[in-house]
Amino acid sequence: MFTASLENTDCCEIAVKRCWDPGLMSLLFMSGGRPQYEVRNWLLYFLFLLSAGLGHEVFYITCLPCIHWNVDPFLCRRLVNIWTLVMYVGQLMKDVLKLPRPLSPPVVKLETRVIAEYGLPSTHAMAATAISFTLLLSATSRIQFQFEVGLLIAVVLSSLVCLSRLYTGMHSVLDVICGALISAVLMFLTYPYWDTFDRFQLTSPISPIVALALPLFLSYTYPELDHYSTTRGDTTTILGVGAGCSVGYWVNEQLGHTFEPQGVLPVPLPTLTANTLALGTGRFFVGVVALVGTRQIVKTVSLWALYSWYRVPQNDTNAKKRRKIEVPYKFVTYTSIGLVNSILVNRIFVLLHLL
Repeated sequence: MFTASLENTDCCEIAVKRCWDPGLMSLLFMSGGRPQYEVRNWLLYFLFLLSAGLGHEVFYITCLPCIHWNVDPFLCRRLVNIWTLVMYVGQLMKDVLKLPRPLSPPVVKLETRVIAEYGLPSTHAMAATAISFTLLLSATSRIQFQFEVGLLIAVVLSSLVCLSRLYTGMHSVLDVICGALISAVLMFLTYPYWDTFDRFQLTSPISPIVALALPLFLSYTYPELDHYSTTRGDTTTILGVGAGCSVGYWVNEQLGHTFEPQGVLPVPLPTLTANTLALGTGRFFVGVVALVGTRQIVKTVSLWALYSWYRVPQNDTNAKKRRKIEVPYKFVTYTSIGLVNSILVNRIFVLLHLL
């Protein structure tokens, strides 16, 4: 038995105490399912854990809808479209290439939920790059702002997320670079068609059919692995959100009430006053409650219905990992969230005089 120190001089300072004895290593290194480590730099630790959170569900269910509620639904729609595309490609590439994450030891993995997933490409890096720069490119025609400031913010945010994947031990440098480059290539190839797709998405009579049928087909045909991984469920979640938002924005267009900024574009950024801050905070809390409530209700009902249909005991938590249950319950749940976000929440704001 001995004590070893792990230090990544590029991005982290973590000391790890572990035992090389195979019989004790799992107990000491993964006690309680989590690695034992000593944090030497709390600033970097919290900075990169927070940055890593920008690629998790909590961020997607709060910050992306906030752009719809407080800035411009057009920008939220554009972000969701690109985010859905790059995330599906990234998740699919992971399970097709099957390249492992960094070995532990020597690195320390600070996240355990996705530890069974493959490594290349980093979908955090893909999402951060796509969201940051899609927002930058799309906002120039919608909102008045200094482009250089927006570019700096996009570079800083995407870089923080990319570096966080190295710090947390979840990806190698190659994983992160490939993720960012793949997103850049996808954006470059699709950019000339963004406006064309917007018109199809909002005005075509077959748009809602395609928006529901294609993601559901992609969810059911997602590659099957020889072990359970969260990639299929996460991919279904992403496709479900994209489907729900797409249908919702189409419905808003048909109803003639899109909640987009009125007047000559680009519009000036709203002045930050106590009143606008209070209204924005109110919209945030009401919106999050609506989305989280939708998630809990639809998830509970859909799981109950699927368990009953397939005659699975309601206390069998592992059944949720089966394709026949995981795909439909996640797709229905997150399609509902997309629909509520794009159609219902802003109308609730109007009723509550928050918009």
